[in-house]
Amino acid sequence: MTQARTGPRRLRLPALVLAVLLGLTACTAGNGGNSTQGRPDSASAKPAAKVVAQPADGAQDVKPRDPVEVAVTDGAIESVELTNPAGEKVAGELSEDKTRWTVTEPLGYSKTYTWSGSATGADGEQVPIEGSFTTVSPAQVIGARMNVGDDRTYGIAMPISITFDQKVTNKAAVEEVLDVQTKPETEGSWAWLENDHSVHWRPKEYWKPNTQVSVDAPLYGVELGDGAYGEQDITVDFSIGRSQVVKANTQTHRMVVIRDGKQVADYPASFGLDSDPGRVTRSGTHVVMSKHSTYFMNNPGYGYEDFEVHWAVRISNNGEFTHAAPWSVADQGVRNVSHGCVNLAPADAKEYFDSAMMGDPVEIEGSTQQLGPQDGDYHDWTYSWEEWTAKSALSQ
Repeated sequence: MTQARTGPRRLRLPALVLAVLLGLTACTAGNGGNSTQGRPDSASAKPAAKVVAQPADGAQDVKPRDPVEVAVTDGAIESVELTNPAGEKVAGELSEDKTRWTVTEPLGYSKTYTWSGSATGADGEQVPIEGSFTTVSPAQVIGARMNVGDDRTYGIAMPISITFDQKVTNKAAVEEVLDVQTKPETEGSWAWLENDHSVHWRPKEYWKPNTQVSVDAPLYGVELGDGAYGEQDITVDFSIGRSQVVKANTQTHRMVVIRDGKQVADYPASFGLDSDPGRVTRSGTHVVMSKHSTYFMNNPGYGYEDFEVHWAVRISNNGEFTHAAPWSVADQGVRNVSHGCVNLAPADAKEYFDSAMMGDPVEIEGSTQQLGPQDGDYHDWTYSWEEWTAKSALSQ
């Protein structure tokens, strides 16, 4: 007799069929509805262009020579313009990779400049280039002038002078932009003179003959102090000529001319009266400043005005000249009788006049009074090199 089963009947599957079913389950789990296979990956999406302008949008008091540019990352510049209030375009340069555009000219004072253009990002979308900024409004604009001129030739003691219309207080900022290039190379330094209106550049020693000199003074846009800014840039190229040095002695009453290392003249002379401090010819290195075939001298304190002299060579701003003095020929080479000038016989005065060049040194010794700041602009060579370099604003 067969016994009846009391529990649920179990279904047993062959091992091969079970393995197939498990494999299907695994594949379904790996490729089911939660899979991202075949979809764009958000981390690999191409970025939009990012535009950064300098100065920032809305910036105020921008200096005309401050860096001005627009830069793009994750893209390239398609077009860009910077315009002034009159709609005029500012000159600029686009980099080779088209990611940066830089202004290449100084901007104007007291003007608002506006950006326009666009950049295309790596995502293919365009982004606008826009914004504006305003340049500084100076309290005043100060002009300047230089004592040397283009294509001129000067003597070996010639200083370079930049004279400002007003006092300069931000001297270091001025010196930082000034540049003197020479061929051959020449050691020199800028120095501020006592009036705070002028800065001079002088070589450590006299210039070498035939030196070529280029001076660059980009003063426009430079803050000169107290809200004042420079009016314009100045550039000058000049040269140094032959070497000519005058050596004069108030005690020997002689004036010797040395050209290119050789003595070419020895003139008897009469200098300023030694017993009167107001008439003594100053000792020190003077510099030829100008020449006049005819000159009218004035010294009311000593009783003369519009006194005519010939072959006058100015060697200082204090009224010292070399000139023809036919009235003192008997004293020349013997005693000092002038009012500070170097008196020469007419023929000697003419010969020296013809040979003199602006910038030539005139070294005078023997008197009781020294050339100095009170005697005008060209007293540069009265300072030792250490004293001169100490007058640079960048040395302080």
